[in-house]
Amino acid sequence: MLALGIDAAMGYPAPLYRTIGHPVTWIGALIGALDATLNRPDLSETARRAGGIVAAVVIVAVPAVIASGVQTLAMRLPFGIIAVAVLASTLIASRSLYDHAGDVALALRSGGLTPGRVAVSRIVGRDVSVLDEAGVARAAIESLAENASDGIVAPVLWFALLGLPGIAAYKAINTADSMIGHRTQKYDAFGWAAARLDDFINLPASRLTGLLFTLAACVQPGASPLAALKAMMRDAQRHRSPNAGWPESAMAGALDLKLAGPRYYGGALVEDAFMGDGRREATSADIDRALRLSVRAWLILAALIAFAAVIARS
Repeated sequence: MLALGIDAAMGYPAPLYRTIGHPVTWIGALIGALDATLNRPDLSETARRAGGIVAAVVIVAVPAVIASGVQTLAMRLPFGIIAVAVLASTLIASRSLYDHAGDVALALRSGGLTPGRVAVSRIVGRDVSVLDEAGVARAAIESLAENASDGIVAPVLWFALLGLPGIAAYKAINTADSMIGHRTQKYDAFGWAAARLDDFINLPASRLTGLLFTLAACVQPGASPLAALKAMMRDAQRHRSPNAGWPESAMAGALDLKLAGPRYYGGALVEDAFMGDGRREATSADIDRALRLSVRAWLILAALIAFAAVIARS
């Protein structure tokens, strides 16, 4: 609860990032070193796949072991639980996710398409040059929905279950997937283990996030929990990702939108199923509605954590 509150209130301070970086950048440096060492082009595909498995183990083990030692030391201090919460808050992304999605809405309202494309390019990997204003708004909402699982619900879940080592290990796996888990010639073999591991550890959080959006729709005027549930049950498993479809389809149904579908990445068209059966003409106002739904979902998550804590101690 404290870690969630700290992240929501202040996020990760920019001066701190400029001075020492961020835990994710430190993990990224480790992944980059393993990539350079174990994924050389002169190695066979079998050797690179084996190297990727070794890399995945190291990527998980190093942050988890360090976090375990830090947590053990911190909990010996008089206010150690606050120190652990502060450290964990650096690996939760509710504030940055809210701010980045909000920036897209603000850019569309104040400047139109070009500033909107610039703002959304900071949070999506697709080609933004082909997006119209509705496409920019949809991309922001899709990113908000998917990253609510990867950036908030999953880290909080693993922190609640396994403490600081759990959230550190999760963030390491998630970062590895974003860096080397691509289906490209360079990473198809080396990144296989990281991508499969990321898919597996996100299974519970992605379903929970979809459920949280559905529950949030119950208390948001103009949102439909029944449509969210219907879209999630019908469309989630049609998404090319085993996890992203759950929060995206629930968000689409709740807000009467039609998200996902064919998109361009690196100049290539990637066919994907549509999530929801509502409007394609999303606007900045729909981003605002998605943000309000997300905040309600995060508050419900906090309430569930509080309830679980009470049950665990009873």
